[in-house]
Amino acid sequence: MVEKFDAIVIGAGPSGNAATYTLAKQGLKVLQLERGEYPGAKNVQGGIMYSHELEKIIPDFRDDCPTERHIIEQRVWLLGDDSYVGTNYRSEGFNTDAPNRYTIIRANIDKWWAERIRKVGGLQICETTVTELIRDASGRVTGVRTDREGGEIHADVVIMADGVNALLAKRAGMQAEAAPENVALAVKEILFIDPELIQQRFGIKEEEGVVIEIMGKVTKGMVGTAFLYTNKESLTIGIGCLISDFKTGSCPPYRMLEDLKNHPVIKPLIEGAEMKEYAAHMIPEGGYKAVPQLYGDGWMVVGDAAHFNNAAHREGSNLAMASGRMAAETVIGLHQAGRPYSAANLAAYKKKLDDSFIMKDLKKYRELPGIMHGNKQFFGAYPDEITAAAHNWFTVDSVDKKSKEKEIMKSFIKRRSVMGLVGDAIKLVRAVR
Repeated sequence: MVEKFDAIVIGAGPSGNAATYTLAKQGLKVLQLERGEYPGAKNVQGGIMYSHELEKIIPDFRDDCPTERHIIEQRVWLLGDDSYVGTNYRSEGFNTDAPNRYTIIRANIDKWWAERIRKVGGLQICETTVTELIRDASGRVTGVRTDREGGEIHADVVIMADGVNALLAKRAGMQAEAAPENVALAVKEILFIDPELIQQRFGIKEEEGVVIEIMGKVTKGMVGTAFLYTNKESLTIGIGCLISDFKTGSCPPYRMLEDLKNHPVIKPLIEGAEMKEYAAHMIPEGGYKAVPQLYGDGWMVVGDAAHFNNAAHREGSNLAMASGRMAAETVIGLHQAGRPYSAANLAAYKKKLDDSFIMKDLKKYRELPGIMHGNKQFFGAYPDEITAAAHNWFTVDSVDKKSKEKEIMKSFIKRRSVMGLVGDAIKLVRAVR
């Protein structure tokens, strides 16, 4: 006797969890399959969770969700060889009963999600790899095959939330292999440290957190960024660049991370910390132009598998949760109306996405990935010039300020012609307009 479900969700990351919970809460018979030995075993994330999207799915999540610190300050740093130029925003307005963002440890969050899913009746099975989609004679997806004995499982609809590799969609011919310039490889460490040191060094109180997003010389001229986040009893530090740059570059990811940790600006913040966890993760960075076909007869794709990541604003988990919820809501609507899960009907999922911040933001920044990939001066020459200019300007000596201005501009023009500077400015404006 073949098992049959209303829906099968593949993957137990943010998008898969959001879809599974939403479906189960509405009484649908839903099965979630995860290849890891426990929920979160295969999951890696920088470590920021956005409450606005989670509240739409689980309004009372703050009652028991194991978050780390709520974020009250955002810093953005451009690092030179031994300096940085930066900006920050800090507000007591983020110290509310319902904070907007939290740092998290994914292992803790994924276990919490699993418990919440069980409470609403969802069935989650781990250590199960889905090897292929099952299709009927017309090509409609009707279920999945797994690596378990007798592992053929049928469902009215399958939601693929299996991460950036999107192995199932590729095997089924629904997606092509992602181009190396559309995917980044990031590595991170969790460094355990005395909470009092965290609070002293970052100027925060208990439960408060700081996020530092970093660009500049630390990526060795490659297209990429780094980050440093504060947790309750640890710091999360990481760095990532496009796979296409790692293929041609001479600095491997682990060495780049070590150089970041030893940078004169970063080292004092993490001094005395002990490394407890190292992880690597691929991140979709291609933006709007890399988004694949998102639905078909009996199937949908969500989260990283759909390349939903806003690289310009370093947002991913909120897009994942929102897309998982929207896919589930589409299924629920069709289920309640007694309508089939045809491509024509599942197009409602794409309509939800188009009307949401997900596709609007991706479309807004659709030119940014290509511009960054083709203009490496933003990650090498410009950080050098900007930090040098700042050093010159803030050095008090007998040189008059007008002469300093001329010297700074002359240095910029030496690297890039006036037309080159103007052209780069126009490119950035076009990319973010």
